[in-house]
Amino acid sequence: MAMKPSSISRRDFFRLSGISGAALMLGFNVSSDAAGKIISDQFPDVNNVSLNSWISIDTTGRVTLVCHRGEMGQGSFHSVPQIIAEELEVNLDHVNVVFPQGVQRRYASLLRIRDGSVTIRASYQQLLELSATAREMLITTAARRWNVLNTECYAEEGKVIHRTTKRTYHYGELVEEASTLTPPVGVPLKNIKDYKVLRKPLPRKDTPAKLNGTATFGLDKKLPGMLYAVVERSPCYAGKVKVFDDRETKAVPGVLHVFKVARIVLGHPQEGVAVVATHSWAALQGRKLLKIAWDDAGFEKYSTAQLFAQMHAEAQVADTGLPAAAEFNEVYKQSAIQVEATYETPYQSHCCMEPPNCIADVKEDSCTIWGPLQDVIWIQEEISQLLHLPVTKVDVNMTFTGGGFGRKASPDYPIEAALISQHIKTPVQVIWTREDDLNTGPYRPGAVYACRAALDSTGKITALESRRAAQDLGWWQPASNNPAIRNEYTPEGLFQPIVESIPVKSFPALPIQAPIPMMWWRSIWLSTNVFAYESFLDELAIKAGKDPLNFRRQHIATPRYTAMIDTLEQFSNWRDRKKNDGWGVAFAEGYWSMVGEVVKVSRKADGRLKIDKVFAVIDCGWYVNPEIIRAQVEGSIIMALGAAIKHAIHFEDGKVVEHNLDKYSLPRITDTPEIEVYIINNEERAGGVGEPALPPFAPALTNAIADLTGKRIRNLPFNLHEI
Repeated sequence: MAMKPSSISRRDFFRLSGISGAALMLGFNVSSDAAGKIISDQFPDVNNVSLNSWISIDTTGRVTLVCHRGEMGQGSFHSVPQIIAEELEVNLDHVNVVFPQGVQRRYASLLRIRDGSVTIRASYQQLLELSATAREMLITTAARRWNVLNTECYAEEGKVIHRTTKRTYHYGELVEEASTLTPPVGVPLKNIKDYKVLRKPLPRKDTPAKLNGTATFGLDKKLPGMLYAVVERSPCYAGKVKVFDDRETKAVPGVLHVFKVARIVLGHPQEGVAVVATHSWAALQGRKLLKIAWDDAGFEKYSTAQLFAQMHAEAQVADTGLPAAAEFNEVYKQSAIQVEATYETPYQSHCCMEPPNCIADVKEDSCTIWGPLQDVIWIQEEISQLLHLPVTKVDVNMTFTGGGFGRKASPDYPIEAALISQHIKTPVQVIWTREDDLNTGPYRPGAVYACRAALDSTGKITALESRRAAQDLGWWQPASNNPAIRNEYTPEGLFQPIVESIPVKSFPALPIQAPIPMMWWRSIWLSTNVFAYESFLDELAIKAGKDPLNFRRQHIATPRYTAMIDTLEQFSNWRDRKKNDGWGVAFAEGYWSMVGEVVKVSRKADGRLKIDKVFAVIDCGWYVNPEIIRAQVEGSIIMALGAAIKHAIHFEDGKVVEHNLDKYSLPRITDTPEIEVYIINNEERAGGVGEPALPPFAPALTNAIADLTGKRIRNLPFNLHEI
């Protein structure tokens, strides 16, 4: 059935996806090594094969693409179609993009979060193969109609063209016949030098909708008969509801239900009282009138001072019982040059622009979820277990997300919405305020790093140890109790050749226990690891009497890493700097990418410090859109700036101190320095760009301050104007 390109809806799209043959549909399967394989031109039985991403071309020639990843501002809503448009040979303006709604079992392996910054690096090869295959099937169909060879035809701007006669078919005229073909295998892909769409700074497809207000974020989604709920949660994470008085709350016009609700926050039970109303204002006003007595007995109410005292005590124990630690201790004792330093990073809130919110519609035999979500499959599985429903009866649907940074991968707020909907037997949207988000978490864990190193007479590192004490991000998972697995990731962030060049090294993770919910925060452990490791490398370079870049070079023999250092040196004019003039450098490796940053600081006329400029070089291998990369690097640096000098989460008597942005201060435009970004061009496999630029900023900044003032900053956050 033909439709006008402007009228295609999600309902029409999925109706076209059936067995009518009215559209060409292709999907791919993803294995553990992210090597893709075209699997069908029609949807197979979803119980046997999970389709991860697919494109549809209808009989008008309109291309519709399911964007298999959530759009949190990182650009996936644009980058995925930009990849498709290149090999499919279509105008990007003619590609319609939708999120997968209600059928995520077909996309399971790509909807599941494995780690950060995964959208492009996990699927770009498959998307290229998928679109190239679709193009070749359309060319084959046209060539058969003209009775010519495929090689006499080419595709361009959504059409197949015969080279000699210039006859054309638009894709819509070919899709029904093309959909009957067996997809070819091993279709050659373009060389990077021949790209027409990829690596071009094309404007993002989601920008117009976000500017004109038509983009659907979580709070924009409505269901018929939907009610609204807010929850007053225990201010202490393990606190319980003792008793509550809801008489004044129920007197508020529009308030319909008030009841206790309990949810699991990453293994921690947490209780609260839900207020459900016909509109959100009534629910919020009714919550203010609740009188609740909390039961806070039977668990320790931590303060920030107590938490960090415990972390420092753990980190200072040199004998961790690990073989690597024992070997390090022996080498360190015999070394002529020994260096020690301890670094501290604070608890942080994700503080997304859009606080959590979620819609749930729980029926007797099914559950439907809508909202700003990062991990569809985890949420689906958790709700399936909670409600005793088959996984296939739990549909989890994404909207646009106003920032995620790891927090919106957690299933806690969708679970809460599902429990409330189940209780009232009505669709409900649960709304969080900024105070709810800051008071409740989950958070990035604070951490303490006790670092030691031995240097030889040439200034090379002969032994390195970093003992990290912190709450374990994955403590609720069985693997986190295995020290071998837990310690495997502690060197993350350091250039791998540097780690490999050190004969003796030890990176034990020393978990502390506290009832504070933890969650991945942008760049996960790299955000704290790299501050300690790159600050310590700077201190080691000074101790060795070497330029910080040359100090790193002598530990690296890998061309790609050396090229990164050389490029940053040239890009920032590092060699022309003056001694003690306020220059600092740091690097990070993660998500298959590398980032190097140089920060320049100086003093203003009033004596206060200011950040003059940040130079950032990123090597993310194969990439899609340079403007999206620059935006992600700049955004990462600004977020890192806030975590370094602006904000932290503190606890007193088991409760959060910073309840809103008046105390959890975010960077303003006047705080933002000039940022210049350079993207290295190569043909390495694609890496992530949403996270690796955050970790190097803080150590580059504190290294620059040490260069200018001689003062070494080892604890974050700090007041830039008090140095």
